[in-house]
Amino acid sequence: MKDEASSSQATFVRQLGEGERKVLALHCTIAHSRAWAGLAAALKDEATLIAPDMLFHGQSPDWDGEGDVFEAVTRQALDQLTEPMDVIGHSFGGMIALRLAVEYPELVRSAVLIEPVFFAVVKHDAPHLVQDHDREAQPYLTALAAKDYRLAARLFNRMWTLDDGPRWPDLPERTRAAMERGIQLVAPVEDVLFDDRLGLLKAGQPDRATMPVLLLRGSRTQPTIQVINTGLQNRLPSASDRVIDGAGHMLPISHPHETAEQMLRFWGAKENTRSE
Repeated sequence: MKDEASSSQATFVRQLGEGERKVLALHCTIAHSRAWAGLAAALKDEATLIAPDMLFHGQSPDWDGEGDVFEAVTRQALDQLTEPMDVIGHSFGGMIALRLAVEYPELVRSAVLIEPVFFAVVKHDAPHLVQDHDREAQPYLTALAAKDYRLAARLFNRMWTLDDGPRWPDLPERTRAAMERGIQLVAPVEDVLFDDRLGLLKAGQPDRATMPVLLLRGSRTQPTIQVINTGLQNRLPSASDRVIDGAGHMLPISHPHETAEQMLRFWGAKENTRSE
C-alpha cells in the first residue's frame, strides 16, 4: 500500500493492491480512501486501486469555498487519470465516475458505478419516489440547515447504512468526527444530483460514454437506487445492471468478495469481447 499527497491539489491519494490493472477508485460521502481496502484485498493481484480522498474527507483538505465544489472534487479525480484507466465509484463517488465517463471517455476504459446517487434520473423516471426520499431525508437535511453536522452525519449514516455497518454509538469517536466533517459536502452538490445541473442526462450526453459500464446495487438497498441503475442502463450505450443478494447501499464495504467477483467477471467479459 502506498500513500501520498498530490502537491497541486493537496489531495491525499492511497494506493491499494499491486495488480497490473490500474483502477481509479472513488469513495462515497462520509467515507475515505481506505474504505476500498476490503475490495482491494478481494481483488488480490488483479488490480491496483488509485484511491484519492475527496475534499472534506480523509487526509485531504476541506473545500475552501472558492468556485464550485463539484468541479473541485471532479478535478481531484481527473488529476489521477494520467492514462486511460478503469474507474469505479460508490454512491457520490459513482456520480463523479459517471461524469468522467461522459465528459472524458478517452480516459475511461471501463466504469463500475456502485449505487450512484443520481436522483435526477428518479425525478424523470419515477417522481413519486423522490417525494418518498425527501420525506426520509428531511431530518438530516434539517440538521444540515442548522449546521448541526454531528446530528446530520448520524441521521445520514442511519438512512444509508441500514444494518450494513455498526450503529453510530458503536463507532469510535474518530470515525464519528470524520463523518461529521464529510457531511458538509452534501448540501453544495444537491443541484447536480437532483437537478442535473451539469446536463449529464441531456440528449446525446450519455451516448458519449461508449466504454463498457457495470451498474451494481444491493438487493436490500433504497428503492431509488433500482430506478437509477435501471435508468442509467437504458441511457448508456453499453451498460449492464447486476444485483448482489443480501447487500445494502454499502455493498463494496459489507460485501467486498461478492463485489470483486462481479467486477472480475465484468472485466473478463470486456477483455474477451475486445479480443474477438
